[in-house]
Amino acid sequence: MIIVDIPGKGRLNLKHIVLDYNGTMAKDGMLLPGVEEKLNLLGESIEVHILTADTFGKCQSECKGIKGSVRILSQPVGSKEKEAFVESLGAENVVTVGNGTNDSLMLARAALGIVVLGPEGTSVQALKNADVVVKDINEGLDLLLHPGRLTATLRL
Repeated sequence: MIIVDIPGKGRLNLKHIVLDYNGTMAKDGMLLPGVEEKLNLLGESIEVHILTADTFGKCQSECKGIKGSVRILSQPVGSKEKEAFVESLGAENVVTVGNGTNDSLMLARAALGIVVLGPEGTSVQALKNADVVVKDINEGLDLLLHPGRLTATLRL
């Protein structure tokens, strides 16, 4: 578990990280450098879950070295499915990371939503529903590896 105390807002007890794949962790279906290593470090403290529509069909093979689960969405419109998955884990213990419109509901529902301004762009809806904005996935993962940064960003 990752515990983050945020003055004026309370304590986060994060047990799960739920990530979008394309546009968040990957560009054109290819995993971005540094992501596997950082997720495996995070996986020592919290459970890693990757949810994706798998637009390019590469998620399973690209993520084979990541200690976590990969789930391909069953519906072409995946926002509600992603939100339901976060709820099934106990949303109050989940951090989500995404960039697309289909990530916006899970970003809003989770205890902590991180939106990535990645190489494939960022949906305005996702941006509106996030708690924190980072310029790339590795910065977002670093916030969780160094939770004091979250305290500094989110304190009232």
